[in-house]
Amino acid sequence: MDDKLEFYKKLKSQLDDVTKKWPSEYMYKFIVPATGDGVKDIDKIFDNLGAVIKTRSSKTGKYTSVTINVIMPSADAIIIKYRECESVKGIISL
Repeated sequence: MDDKLEFYKKLKSQLDDVTKKWPSEYMYKFIVPATGDGVKDIDKIFDNLGAVIKTRSSKTGKYTSVTINVIMPSADAIIIKYRECESVKGIISL
């Protein structure tokens, strides 16, 4: 089985185990290269969701950390956003 598919299957199970009521707040954390459009691309993915997006540059200035707090309707919706973020060049999910 594809490693990513297995990861998302496990994540869905964990989300369903710990979240008793949907919609619920979820925090995404990513790291993207400071050069390029990573932060802008992430902003577009979470646009119109009422997300609070905070960024912070690394000490070396090579990377930007991105924290997103957003109310999500379901575990499946959370996973859909992770999959959309896979298209962002150089992104690392934490």
